Amino acid sequence: MIKSFEPFSMNLFDDFISLFYPRTCMACGSTLFHNEEVVCTSCLLHLPETGFHKIKDNPVAQVFWGRANLESAAALYYYRKGGKVQHLIHQMKYLGHKEIGIFLGELYGSSLKRSEYFKTVDTIIPIPLHKKKLRKRGFNQAEMFAKGLANTMDVPVDINTVYRDIATSTQTKKSRYKRWENVSDIFKLQDLNTLAEKHVLVVDDVITTGSTMEACVNTLHNVPGIRISVVSIGFPMH
Repeated sequence: MIKSFEPFSMNLFDDFISLFYPRTCMACGSTLFHNEEVVCTSCLLHLPETGFHKIKDNPVAQVFWGRANLESAAALYYYRKGGKVQHLIHQMKYLGHKEIGIFLGELYGSSLKRSEYFKTVDTIIPIPLHKKKLRKRGFNQAEMFAKGLANTMDVPVDINTVYRDIATSTQTKKSRYKRWENVSDIFKLQDLNTLAEKHVLVVDDVITTGSTMEACVNTLHNVPGIRISVVSIGFPMH
């Protein structure tokens, strides 16, 4: 008889705790209900999904035309300055809310697993941070997104094969050429054979000009027989 009351008791306890430490939506700040995690249902319904994982020659893929040899490319959401998607990424990247990356990764992984362009992915690689920046930030936001994707796509995350050999300055205010120049030779590979003949998914939090992703992808193409796709959480709304 006691066991039948346990879920009810836990709900009461959760309600009590939430009075003092309310769980809030990371996108809009409203209080989350029991069945909601990280982002409220209202925000999830209204965040601007791209649907690019269903379209071969989508705007993310076009960013890399003539620059990097890709199987497929996509992004979960459009983002604009001051919008909820940018706010989510900021919360994750600079305020340490790792759960945002994992949550959005699990969300998108469910869709990618059903996509004809991404269902054959063997391994997920987050764009690596330089060890100095990793120590300063404490975690790699792209790795959090990769972990979430891996959870629902049921494939491993590889954080060892590719590493960032050079620390670069911020990309934010650079021109496209300066961004490319800043990152063109920053990635190195530990082992060429680990990823041989595999379909690899390289992921980052945002793709804008694609310079960092391009540099990583072109480094990975030194691996024999590799096939590469890319995805991100955000892509700028034009």
